[in-house]
Amino acid sequence: MPNSTGDLDRFDAKILDVLAVDGRISVTALAERIGLSKSPTQARLRKLESDGVIRGYRALFDPIALGRDHVSFVEVKLSDTREAALRAFNDAVLAIPQIEQCHMIAGSYDYLLKVRTQGMTDYRAVLASFISTLPNVSGTSTYVAMQAVKEEGVSPVPPSS
Repeated sequence: MPNSTGDLDRFDAKILDVLAVDGRISVTALAERIGLSKSPTQARLRKLESDGVIRGYRALFDPIALGRDHVSFVEVKLSDTREAALRAFNDAVLAIPQIEQCHMIAGSYDYLLKVRTQGMTDYRAVLASFISTLPNVSGTSTYVAMQAVKEEGVSPVPPSS
């Protein structure tokens, strides 16, 4: 499996660039876009998939259209950071659908969560009932996003005049 994009040639890089924008493109159209014929393009695509460079394909939903436009970032401090405690926290986070992302971070907090809910009332319920009760949580600090300037799958709404 390639360790970095340095292991990919220019055709592989073009394939990834095109798929990042249009994951539903046909192999024929992809081949035309990258300047190869269909068979080698298909072989390269299969190799990128089997090597784990392409991990899958998915639909991107507009969270605003789904009524989930409240985004909070939550710093989480744990009371115990031994391996078993980290594993317990990580496993428990996976069961909370409102947590879109969870990153272990360096600094005064141990984790940074991206939480998406329907509004502040919903967020407060998620914080109280789920996030604060995760294994070994000793404290949290919340930052509420006012606008998404750049976010995968979401077109930012220009500020009102």
